[in-house]
Amino acid sequence: MSELPSEVRFSLSKGFEFTFSKEFTKAELKLKGLFGSEESWESLESMKNTLTFKTSPTAEYVAEHWKDDAFYGYQFLNGVHPSIIRNCPLMPSNFPVTEEMVQPFLEPGTSLQQEIQKGNLFLCDYKSLEGLQTLVVEGNSMPLTAALCLLYLDTTGTLKPIAIQLGQEPSEKCPIFVPSDPELDWLLVKMFVKNADSVIHQIISHLMNTHLLAEVFAVATMRHFPDVHPLYKLLTPHFRYTLQINTAARVVLLGPTGLVSKVSGNEGTNELMRRHLAETTYSSLCLPDNIADRGLQNIPNFYYRDDGLKLWTAINRFVWAMLGLYYPTDDEVSGDAELQRWIQDISTRGFLGNRRSGMPESFITVEEVVKFVTMVIFTTSAQHAAVNSGQFDYNSWVPNNPLQLRRAPPTTKGQVTMETILETLPNIGHSVDFIALSSVLHKKYTDSVVLGSYPEERFGEPAAKQIIENFQKELSSIEERIIERNATLHVPYCYLKPSEIENSVSI
Repeated sequence: MSELPSEVRFSLSKGFEFTFSKEFTKAELKLKGLFGSEESWESLESMKNTLTFKTSPTAEYVAEHWKDDAFYGYQFLNGVHPSIIRNCPLMPSNFPVTEEMVQPFLEPGTSLQQEIQKGNLFLCDYKSLEGLQTLVVEGNSMPLTAALCLLYLDTTGTLKPIAIQLGQEPSEKCPIFVPSDPELDWLLVKMFVKNADSVIHQIISHLMNTHLLAEVFAVATMRHFPDVHPLYKLLTPHFRYTLQINTAARVVLLGPTGLVSKVSGNEGTNELMRRHLAETTYSSLCLPDNIADRGLQNIPNFYYRDDGLKLWTAINRFVWAMLGLYYPTDDEVSGDAELQRWIQDISTRGFLGNRRSGMPESFITVEEVVKFVTMVIFTTSAQHAAVNSGQFDYNSWVPNNPLQLRRAPPTTKGQVTMETILETLPNIGHSVDFIALSSVLHKKYTDSVVLGSYPEERFGEPAAKQIIENFQKELSSIEERIIERNATLHVPYCYLKPSEIENSVSI
């Protein structure tokens, strides 16, 4: 970190609070004799109240309701990882779910095929984990399943899992589990799905698609735009602290003793990112296109989508107005050599020149620039908030989102006991490591700058200042609607409230 330029490093207050938060949490865990313990938990109950001084209403709700199928389904839409679920217009050939298996869990008088045609079946497919190298402990590789999970949306708008297969190749040793299987069987296979989901969430949706993408945009901006360029002025606030937090993440998460390394190891982590980067598309980074591509336009109670699209629209309107001051016609775009070098650098160095990604290599029109800049600002602010801010709420109860599991997945039905589950969950030391990380990531820092705030006032023009003021007013209106909606919910969705969204990837 000492090699970073001073202008991109934490402020003194941020550095102090960040270090104090980590050390205070570690001290509490050491005093309780939990830190570094290799013992298994004695019971699920013994996992409660791990941190005396840290809780939240949502975290408490999760600890009480994590076993409920309805809440399990809800989390794929509005938990900390709303990025994997998609509509299922056709059952995959390697997931041979039959009518007989799931009929008891469908509405009376309907069939599996009819529900597929109605758009009521959804799929979470973790195929990118297939064959991934994981950490070897005591001669055994940590289990990580390339699971498939089928979810059903009933007429009440409730989304529930109805079939799970813990591998990509069905066989006698890789059966399909359903909710009518023994209770502990069903609970354990749901945990294996959430383990797969947590790994994709942390390494891809959170680390790669927000932190590391933000770094690509930040470095290209500093490399190609002088500080008087309007895009430098517009984008620099959205890269505040990003380089330092990423430098820390390379040690805390990816280092030899890092938390991610305790699951997949460095080689497994890098391979997973290679696989996903090769498949990443420009449209997947643009929320309206992403939602449409996944067929999620009409699923009810999808607050990440609802709030995210409002924010995307507001950011897009703001960017249109701001860039319109400096690029009144397409000619200014094609004639801006610095802008063209910027996008070419992002395409070739950030996305490795992969033309299949649809990532622009140059800009011809103002509209193209506006969409791309909208994506950059959304990714570094709202999208990061969506996949980061709920980590303590949903991850501090380790069985709900276990980043690591120790025992191999079940291959037959009726063999799981509570002892099996406790031996499968991470040991006490690793569990509290994950809890401590989620606590640090949940903290609000005193020098935070929220979305829409530009305290450095890089734009001096009255027209630009008015555009920023209009943007702030639109964000306030969005906030009011979210607060009104949340007042009617058992579990409020707060992660995309503008006042809760930081302007940059800074934690």
